[in-house]
Amino acid sequence: GLLMALDVPQERGLGHLDQRFLDGLEVCRFPLLPFLRPLPLDWMYLLYTVMFLGALGIMAGCCYRLSCVAFLGPYWYLLLLDKTSWNNHSYLYGLLAFQLALLGADRYGWAPRGATGVELPYPLLRGHHGVGTLLSPGVSPPHVSCVPIPTQGYNNWTNGLYGYSWDMMVHSRFHQHVKITYRDGLTGEVGYLKPGVFTQSRRWKDHADMLKQYSTCLSHLLPRYNISQPQIYFDVWVSINDRFQQRLVDPRVDLVRAPWSPWSPTPWLLPLLLELSPWRERLQELESQLDGHTDAVFIADFPGLHLENFVSEDLGNTSLRVLRGEVLVELVEQHQNRSLREGEGMQLPAGQYHKVHTVSLEPSCYMYLYVNTTALALEKNLTRLQELRERVRNGTGEHRRWGISGRPPPPSPAHPLLIPAETEPLPPELRPILGEPPPVGTTADPVVTAFLRRQRRLEEQNQRREASLAQRLHRFLRKKFYLFRR
Repeated sequence: GLLMALDVPQERGLGHLDQRFLDGLEVCRFPLLPFLRPLPLDWMYLLYTVMFLGALGIMAGCCYRLSCVAFLGPYWYLLLLDKTSWNNHSYLYGLLAFQLALLGADRYGWAPRGATGVELPYPLLRGHHGVGTLLSPGVSPPHVSCVPIPTQGYNNWTNGLYGYSWDMMVHSRFHQHVKITYRDGLTGEVGYLKPGVFTQSRRWKDHADMLKQYSTCLSHLLPRYNISQPQIYFDVWVSINDRFQQRLVDPRVDLVRAPWSPWSPTPWLLPLLLELSPWRERLQELESQLDGHTDAVFIADFPGLHLENFVSEDLGNTSLRVLRGEVLVELVEQHQNRSLREGEGMQLPAGQYHKVHTVSLEPSCYMYLYVNTTALALEKNLTRLQELRERVRNGTGEHRRWGISGRPPPPSPAHPLLIPAETEPLPPELRPILGEPPPVGTTADPVVTAFLRRQRRLEEQNQRREASLAQRLHRFLRKKFYLFRR
């Protein structure tokens, strides 16, 4: 009962209830049963209060049966109301409350000799522990995985409802790119939506049932913004367990009108390219050969589809190299096409769009190589500022020679203020790096501001890392106190 009471403000969300269920809030929700809707905010507070009092009643043994029912009803309603909040143990409190209601756990003291009790709860407990032993965390026995699952509509690259598949414990995902396109059904106007707009969760990107619910919700909200009969298209790129980045759903299918059923496989889901799994070792080898300033993105795409991409001006020396199959690179602004086969590559112009069409009969595999020149220049400037501050604090900087050699070092081309002259004091723009307030009327330098922000973050990390056990316990209790007080 105590653990149930502690769970209500945290995992169940009482601490931020006003943010989730504010009246009039335009938000897409993901209930397990489509007809479930949240109550008005005042009634939601009342519901949480009943659940919280039920947990306290279970803990104290007060009005025990009524307390179990008071906890059970709201708990299962809230659990079924939002699939995105599920974990593989979310059902536990609901199941335990049901068992406690049958066990009569409010009793205390020795039972009279020869007294009888209800036998039903004990087989329930044995069955629960038996299932828990059979399905140990992270392991799915062969005879269980071979059992046909009727709810195939919830299967994706991993099978089962989100949060209730043991596969979730052995899979990691990384999303490179998510694009939501809408088309006006009357005018044909095409536009784009920010991924996650009208939602409070990020877990919809990996599950067909949630994508279907999200598209249906968007089709109801967009007409308020003068978009009639909207068509919604998703282009979700994801890598699972360090594989290639590939599409999860077909970007040509309008999910508003696409079929979906919990009892049949989803036709617009694209399969995981398992034949490319052996490439993971080679991808790791290719990444290990790169220097510290070069990044790589590995892409796999299906025949007949294309990837539209924009190379930011911050990315210098961006190139594309084909690892398998054949692609056609279309430079949109230059109106040029170039065909690339396995082992071939090309430079991509910065500040422009390009399209990569897969023209081979098999899925194509290619990689982007790029250097973030802006981030690299910023890192060099921050390093120079750190060295400058250390020299000044050590007495070898201000009014002394700044260079390591016999002459002062040249200023940075990207930021000339980093290295002052040989005998010149620090400029006003650089005084804040010594902890001094900037002079009145001095404009804050963006590089100095970034440097100070990073230093504060590093100091906070060091303080947390070096904190004693008592300090960590105090910080934990203070955080929980503010959560419960809210």
